[in-house]
Formats: sequence, C-alpha cells, structure tokens
Amino acid sequence: MGRRRRPRGRAVNGILLLDKPLGLSSNDALQKVKTLFKAQKVGHTGSLDPLASGMLPLCFGIATKLSAFLLDADKYYSVRVRLGETTATGDAEGEVTQTRPTDGIGAEQIEAILPQFTGVVSQLPPMYSALKHNGKRLYELARQGIEVEREPRDIMIHKLELGVVEGNEFEMQVHCSKGTYVRTLAEDMGEVLGCGAHVIGLRRTGVGPYTGMPMITLERIRELAEEGAEKLDTQLMPSDTALGEWPAISLSKDSSFYVRQGQAVLVPKAPTEGWVRLYEGDDAFIGVGEVQDDGKIAPKRLIATG
Repeated sequence: MGRRRRPRGRAVNGILLLDKPLGLSSNDALQKVKTLFKAQKVGHTGSLDPLASGMLPLCFGIATKLSAFLLDADKYYSVRVRLGETTATGDAEGEVTQTRPTDGIGAEQIEAILPQFTGVVSQLPPMYSALKHNGKRLYELARQGIEVEREPRDIMIHKLELGVVEGNEFEMQVHCSKGTYVRTLAEDMGEVLGCGAHVIGLRRTGVGPYTGMPMITLERIRELAEEGAEKLDTQLMPSDTALGEWPAISLSKDSSFYVRQGQAVLVPKAPTEGWVRLYEGDDAFIGVGEVQDDGKIAPKRLIATG
C-alpha cells in the first residue's frame, strides 16, 4: 500500500467573517483566502451571488464540521430594489424584460404590502439559482434559454423593515430563514404592487449568531498575510462560536469518555430538548449533541481535540 499523502498547508482552525466583495463568486473568494492563509482545509457556509456583497463565514479545519449548522442559520440582508422594471434574472445582471409605470407608488403603498410577505411565505425558486435539476445547475439551463418546472417551497421571513424610498427605488432590511431568495421576494413584491421590480443592490449583514459583527475585507487579509501567519490567525474566531445561541453542556471526564465512544449520557440539569454544545470541563469544546426523548444527550458531531 502506498503512503497517504500529507495534506498541504497549515492546520488552521476557526471561523473567519469575510466581507465578500462584489463581482466575486463565493468559491473564488474562498480560494483566495485559503491561499493567503496557506490553510489545509476551508469551507464556506452558503453561497452569495457575485452581485451580492457582505458576510461570508469561512470555516477552517475542524470548524468545517460545523458549517452545515451555519448553512441552516437565519440570514440578514440589506437590499435595494428598483420598481417599474422586471429583469430576466431578478437583479441588475439580467436584461430588462418589462417596464411598467410606478405612478402613485410610494412608502405608504410599499409599507402596506409588507405583512403579506412576513411569516411563512411560499416562494418559487428562480431559474437563475444554484439549485440542481437532473444534475445540472438551474442557472446553467437558464443561460441556454431552458426553463424547467420548479416546486414552490415555504420559507420564513421573520422581519421586513422599509428604509429610504427615493423615486422608484427603496431600501429594505430582511431577516429570513435559509433558502430565501431575496431577488424572488423583490419580484413578488413588485407584482403585488402592479409595477414589477428587481434587486439592484444586495448585502448580507448577518448569519446566525454572527449578526452585526465586524467583517474583514480581502484587502485587509492580503495586508495581514504580508505580516505573517500569526497576524492572520488573530482574525479567526473559535469554532464553537458558530453555535453561540445553543446551550453549553459541561461534561465530566467519565461522561466525555462515553460520549467519544458514541454513547448517550445523562447530564444533571441539562435542557430537556434540542441541540447543545458539548465541553469537557468548562472550556474544551468537543462537539455537538442532541437531547433524546429519554433525557440523555447523544453525540451528533464530535471534533478531534488533538
């Protein structure tokens, strides 16, 4: 048998809140950061369109085991919408397919329809999306002029807040569940208003527990990379911050041993349901568990702590 190849790069662990620039795909941004960190392993937590900027949490090393939980987390956006024009893609990248007058539509009319788009909302995913149909991305089919049937799906809009309204454009803050297409939200609002709409600016301001937190730009990462790896690593947050909203459970040495063997354990005064963060003692994060019907905590995703 041949020897296993050693992974290339540094064993870096933690989470970086990248401020993704406009015009770059999420994967391109990730690859640039990975190269600058000289990191072995990095993953992102859900794509942002090239035309969107803002928060893209990057998971390094052991934190990649937790990326699925951030993928499931709520998202926060700041969006700018133009009324009166419908485009092929729902944003400024596509050609204008229809123009309609916006006379008489102002802040009062927009505000009046917001309740219709708050709570559980059914959305038809756009053709220009990364969803797959028979193994092909929808946007690949859309570029070939092919449209396929999509199933509507329920998403949750927790909060919509109208900002500045200027002429036929307005700004809005959106707090939504995963799987929400803000472009589709804008298009649907435009149809209810009777004039059509598309997104002209989109910025993600928060993901799950990382809401309103400072982000780092690609330019700043480049500057720090020139100063050395230690400087870069100061920008990483501990992996367990991804689960910051979950209860923390401190396990005894014995309980930690059994959990690492994949066994459920009974922990006094633990929550009676849901997901929990698991620690050996007070500060050694060892992974994620879930409370079972019998009250025991079962390990779900463990992290090797070296």
